[in-house]
Amino acid sequence: MKKAISVLLSAALALGLLAGCGQSPSSVPQSGSTPASGSETAAEPVTIKIWHDGDEAIMQTIADTVNSQLSGDNITVTFEKKTGLSDQLKLYGSDAANGPDMYFYAHDSLGTFVAMDILAPLSEVAGADVLADALPMTVEAGQIGGEQYFLPVYFETLVFLYNKALWQGDIPTTTEDLYAYMQANTDTAAGTYAVVNQHSTAYNVSPFINGFGGYILNEEGQPGLNDPKTIEGVEYNKKFAALQADGDYNTVTTLFNEGKAAAIIGGPWLVSGIRDAGIDFGVASLSDMTLPNGNPLAPYAGVQGVGVLKTGAEAHPEAIGKVLAALASPEVGVALAKSSGCAPANSKAYEDPEVAADELIVAIQKTAETAQPMPNIPEMGVLWGPAESFLVAVNKSGEDVATAAETAQQAALQAIADMQ
Repeated sequence: MKKAISVLLSAALALGLLAGCGQSPSSVPQSGSTPASGSETAAEPVTIKIWHDGDEAIMQTIADTVNSQLSGDNITVTFEKKTGLSDQLKLYGSDAANGPDMYFYAHDSLGTFVAMDILAPLSEVAGADVLADALPMTVEAGQIGGEQYFLPVYFETLVFLYNKALWQGDIPTTTEDLYAYMQANTDTAAGTYAVVNQHSTAYNVSPFINGFGGYILNEEGQPGLNDPKTIEGVEYNKKFAALQADGDYNTVTTLFNEGKAAAIIGGPWLVSGIRDAGIDFGVASLSDMTLPNGNPLAPYAGVQGVGVLKTGAEAHPEAIGKVLAALASPEVGVALAKSSGCAPANSKAYEDPEVAADELIVAIQKTAETAQPMPNIPEMGVLWGPAESFLVAVNKSGEDVATAAETAQQAALQAIADMQ
């Protein structure tokens, strides 16, 4: 078991798909119990320590907003940055004296931490109403085995970013119309493109795979690279890849930032570079583009939020319940949206006029209607490799899709077996 947990941790570390908002690369919650009463009282000062491995400015915004709300309860939240958070939690996750009370991280690591048996379900310290205003997709991201272990704070997903000076006409509402636009406005010989995407990266092809009903990994930990619907999605993406550049991150971002591509499929982490390049850009939701089967594109989403350590829940259950309520508030979402361009998990945060006027944030919110949270179970950590090999074989080497899918499926099954 120790060997398995060690492998799971290294898999979780390999993901790292989320970064600070815009800076760089539905389920119903289970009914919760009434927060337990702890040893602390409102008159006694309590400090709740949260470890993170994220953007310091974002954490400071959260701390300032939460501590303002908790001042009357004599509760203070402190954020401590720990590089290699998964390894740190492996060492100190059960250490009440030296470990944190909570952690702030991406949701896709959740299964690893649950397997380590260091997390308390949120129901032990908060009622179900703490998630009442959260977008359903972000709630789903925090569930393992029917238990809610994670409170979402903000999230990221792919959107359609376009150069207003280069794009002609309206943004297509169907992928077939998008393809027709690409055919008419792409000159691969000249090195100019209508749309670029990381066409051989599983995360960036997920809108097609998920939209066709396929999957890379299901909730039971079974890979689906050779599922007929996965094959259909990859086959359909192939014709788009043929009209795009090589597909690696640096190539597609450089093409867009240098004005050699009219549009790019990417996330908010691209925005800083786009602005530095002086591009006047627009944003559209991938959820507004319909596939031939009638379904909208459905990209993966990554959710950032907090989990509660068992040691913290045992020591300060009442205080942690209040911290969770403050973290879940629209005030935190509004502050993050305004300061860092983050898309809040709290649906009420979008009622703020300034947030509602932010084209990028609203497009990400819209995409949450069809986006799927990345699988949060440990097996996903070893699936990125076989999935990318599958896409490279199809889009760069011209292999038959069904044949490449079988090869990738066997590699995925072996990777999972090795991990276990």
